[in-house]
Amino acid sequence: MGLRKLKIILEMIKFEHSLFALPFAFMGAVLGSIVIEKAWPTWMEIFWVTVAMVGARSAAMSLNRVIDRVIDARNPRTATRAIPAGLISILEVIAFIVVSFAVLFIAAYQLNDLAVKLLPLAVFVLVLYSYTKRFTWLCHFILGVAIGFGPLGGWVATTGQVDPIGLLLFASVMFWTAGFDIIYACQDADFDRKEGLFSMPSRFGIKNALIVARVCHILTFVGLMSLYAVADLSIWFLIGVLISGAILIYEHSLVKPTDLSKLDVAFFNMNGILSVVMFVFTMIDLVIS
Repeated sequence: MGLRKLKIILEMIKFEHSLFALPFAFMGAVLGSIVIEKAWPTWMEIFWVTVAMVGARSAAMSLNRVIDRVIDARNPRTATRAIPAGLISILEVIAFIVVSFAVLFIAAYQLNDLAVKLLPLAVFVLVLYSYTKRFTWLCHFILGVAIGFGPLGGWVATTGQVDPIGLLLFASVMFWTAGFDIIYACQDADFDRKEGLFSMPSRFGIKNALIVARVCHILTFVGLMSLYAVADLSIWFLIGVLISGAILIYEHSLVKPTDLSKLDVAFFNMNGILSVVMFVFTMIDLVIS
């Protein structure tokens, strides 16, 4: 019974979508260690970064499902999620949240003092995000900050410091996340408007929201190009950035104001591929050079 409930929770929070955030967290850890420390991170550092990321994402997604359970029950697209469908109780999910946050805390304490000091800020943003669509259409950018803490956290884990290069990586991921979350929110524009919820598509319309998403992804591309320049990386990193730029262009070609039928491909597939591409080409760059 315990394993069955755990499986339901992992399906509910789309555990496999950790693929979005983990490669950038690894990228932050490895890039920071090489650029600042002039050495590769230890396997234990990578292990605890992985544990921290899994704990943070699991806690945040589960908390979001608990906080949004009433809204999810009223939305035909989300009414079949585990909590509104009665597949799992709120207390069971809360227990999972407590364990996930405990895992995050343990991982931070295994890394360094700065990781521990920044932990309350990271947790605050993770919790805040689930409430933001009730009062601001900037909710997509709050999610961007939360996901951006992944690579910045990886950077802090192996360097013990926050510096401009690490913040540049954070900003790039923040705008990337905000952009694809705006795209994802387009499918709920009518529902959000009717329920009085805030999002770019419900506030400004799908057409204008997609324009904002494009601007966010242009800023992502500019940020990654800037990272290539200031971190003194090689042509391999540049190739990764160019491929990522092409992926973003293709992603936006799939979604139109009058046709959202390919939204899942644009949101899940393209962004999962992009994060892996950036990590792989960063590793190639650092290994070869």
